[in-house]
Parts: sequence; C-alpha cells; structure tokens
Amino acid sequence: MIRLFPLPCLLLVAALSVPVFAQDRVVIQAENVRYDYAQVLRVTPVYQTLTATRVEERCDQTPRPEDEGDSRLSRMVGAVKDVFTRGNDEADEDAGAATTANCRSVPVEREFQRPIAYDVDYLYKGAKFRSRLPEDPGNRLRIRVSITPVATSVERP
Repeated sequence: MIRLFPLPCLLLVAALSVPVFAQDRVVIQAENVRYDYAQVLRVTPVYQTLTATRVEERCDQTPRPEDEGDSRLSRMVGAVKDVFTRGNDEADEDAGAATTANCRSVPVEREFQRPIAYDVDYLYKGAKFRSRLPEDPGNRLRIRVSITPVATSVERP
C-alpha cells in the first residue's frame, strides 16, 4: 500500500479549501463610466429677486400765485422775453421765481431679478430627468452614465 506523507496531504487539503473561502467574499467591481448626450426638452431659469434702495431728491413745484396787478399784456411780454432769453442764467432765475421748490430726500426701492440657475428637463433613452444647472445647456446636454451591478448577498443555511 502506498503511504502518503502528512505534509503533502495537508497542502492538498489547503489548496482545495481556498475556493470555498473565496465564495464567502463579495467582490465589488470598479465603476463603469461613460459619457453620452441627452436631448433637452425645456429650460426654466430660476431667478433671485434683489431689492436696492437709493435716496433721491424729490421736489414739489407749486406755481406762484398770480398777482392781481399783472395785466395780460405784461404776462404776454414776459412770455416773449422768456422765449428770447432761453439758455441764459436770467431765464433760470425767472423760472425759479415763478415756481417755489419744496425739495426733500426720499428713499426709493427698486427690484431686480437675475438668473442664478436653470431647471433643465431632458430625455435620455426614453426616460425624463430634471437637473438644476448653473448654465443653460442649449439643445443637448452632456451626461455622465455610470453602471454598477448590484451585489446581492447570498444567504447560506
């Protein structure tokens, strides 16, 4: 009868048991990534509303009450004189004398809207998606497609 040495037998048993231990481990595959293009269906800008306050000077101009002593002739002469002296400092002084200015500082609020992002609806392989992007992508959108298989755990009795 052939007698086997204990060391080679142990090595043979150890070599056969390695695949059994490997089945208990879950190996996660590296991520598969590729790039493709999707068709853009709609782009909706998202606005931020800003309010700015500025102080402006407002003047209420009230006409000077007419004097009872002014005649029509003197008013007509004054009007003709204003036409010929327009652009001179005297005309500005006469206009200031004709009206009384009541000026005050008034805060004025103004609203501004600016786009801060874009909601993009796009179609890729029959499925619709929506993303918020910092820029308008145009008619097509470059997308990153990542495929990773799901590792299911196998329950053993």
